[in-house]
Amino acid sequence: MAVFKTLTEADLVSFHTGLIAGVDEVGRGPLVGDVVTAAVILDPNRPIAGLNDSKKLTEKRRIALFDEICDQALSFHVGRASPAEIDELNILHATMLAMQRAVAGLKLTPELVLVDGNRSPAFDHQGKALTSHSIVKGDGLIASISAASIIAKVTRDREMDALDVAYPQYGFAKHKGYPTKAHFEAIAEHGVFDQYRKSFKPVKEILER
Repeated sequence: MAVFKTLTEADLVSFHTGLIAGVDEVGRGPLVGDVVTAAVILDPNRPIAGLNDSKKLTEKRRIALFDEICDQALSFHVGRASPAEIDELNILHATMLAMQRAVAGLKLTPELVLVDGNRSPAFDHQGKALTSHSIVKGDGLIASISAASIIAKVTRDREMDALDVAYPQYGFAKHKGYPTKAHFEAIAEHGVFDQYRKSFKPVKEILER
């Protein structure tokens, strides 16, 4: 499996004349909710300024870029794996499945798929096997991966905000489901519900107690 650490998107485009899809995920660490991925094919004729790793952007900037990506990308799609799938497969394999779903949902077939991180699943689009490469820290290097990280991050954050409305006592709007002190205190007081990942050690220990 090839891993590119220094190539830019321009370098990769020089070798691949077809469409390139960037893929990233968010939500591997939280105790609750789906792991969310996104695949984005940007329009080379409509570059988007300011793309970067979503974690390095302010919430206001992420939302502005989210809207711009949705408006200008040639195609994008969100994939996910549920807490039940995470418990059944483990978080790594569930994440790979969610990435495959994101790419499969694109309305256009990319020639190349670039994935943030150090591994990539096998991708298929409408029966066609796709070439893919993983790129360490690609969300800060490759524009299409940066765009995917923004789409995935804003999507999942909004889902946590909605969960906060349904279960305000847990504070999801603040910690987004991650294992913080306040989150553990809320779980200890109110318990867990069906959106929790029951195979994750902190949740499993609480259930066993």
